[in-house]
Amino acid sequence: MIIQSIESFQVAVPLKKPFKTALRTVTIAESIYVRITVDDGRVGWGEAPPTHVITGESLASIRYAIEEVFAPLLIGQDLRYNEQAFQKLHKAMVRNTSAKAAVDMALYDLISQRAEMPLYQFLGGHKKELETDYTVSVNAPAEMSADAAKYVANGFNVLKVKVGIGEIAEDIARIKAIRDEIGYATKLRLDANQGWEPKEAVFAICKMEDLGLDIELIEQPVLARDFHGLKYVTDHTLTPIMADESVFSVQDAKNILEMRAADLINIKLMKAGGIYQAMKINALAESNGVKCMTGSMIETKIGITAAAHFAASQPNIQYYDFDAPLMLNFETISGGVTYKESKIFFSERSGLGIEKVNKGGEQDDNIT
Repeated sequence: MIIQSIESFQVAVPLKKPFKTALRTVTIAESIYVRITVDDGRVGWGEAPPTHVITGESLASIRYAIEEVFAPLLIGQDLRYNEQAFQKLHKAMVRNTSAKAAVDMALYDLISQRAEMPLYQFLGGHKKELETDYTVSVNAPAEMSADAAKYVANGFNVLKVKVGIGEIAEDIARIKAIRDEIGYATKLRLDANQGWEPKEAVFAICKMEDLGLDIELIEQPVLARDFHGLKYVTDHTLTPIMADESVFSVQDAKNILEMRAADLINIKLMKAGGIYQAMKINALAESNGVKCMTGSMIETKIGITAAAHFAASQPNIQYYDFDAPLMLNFETISGGVTYKESKIFFSERSGLGIEKVNKGGEQDDNIT
């Protein structure tokens, strides 16, 4: 189980509809794929999308980290001693969390293949299937309510609604328009993506509570670095508040938990640096009685498959945000997780269950 090669290549897939948040607008999902090959012929796959406004990484920086820093350290490593591999990976560079995540998930793919188990079973095997939400991009109220109605008609029972652009009154009007359109049978969770100031966040959330808009939770209402502002919002509202961009590392999670600055934590592999560190963040949250979500960036199915396997393995992870592959015009792989409306199912193949990977839309590799 000795690493022979680590390769990377770029993929790009247009989105069906622009994805708009308080931080950015995305029309094309770009990613770097990682392929790790070991001496017995097995192949592990990973993915890292560039998310400049969150992780600070670009396509070029991800490829440099993988090819020029991680590969020289890891080629020759025996994955029977995988703790050594993960220690080398995470000590090699500061930050660069998405690049680390891509290599990390490829390593876990290989390790669980050797164990002849699907990764979610290898990590704990808590759930056989998951239910994802679907994201409503931030737009005018009429467009958002129409989008919400379409997603509900397509079988989604939970919607994640982006807010945080414009005046607070506009955000409230957006949520009211959605509730007027779809009623109250569907759960709504909001994501401000750092778009509010602490006091205006409290005003907005309290107003929505007074209007009875029935919001399940609100993600990252204030700037990522503003832990005290996040705590202010958590302390002055009844709706559960979730830390997202505020939590990259175990130390971030420790600070949030010690301050009681949030009620919930969103763990993303691209922020944590992969499954190895995500497991530690979740264990810390669980020991403090704090439930977690696992979400993603705009990723293709490789990254989402790895995140879903991690989420399904852990009982403390109770919220799932894995709709990104459904937003894409075409798939880049065969295998991995599969969708039936809002439900996500896992392959019984070992590892991530990836069968074939396409480069540039053309089938390139047959992994059997």
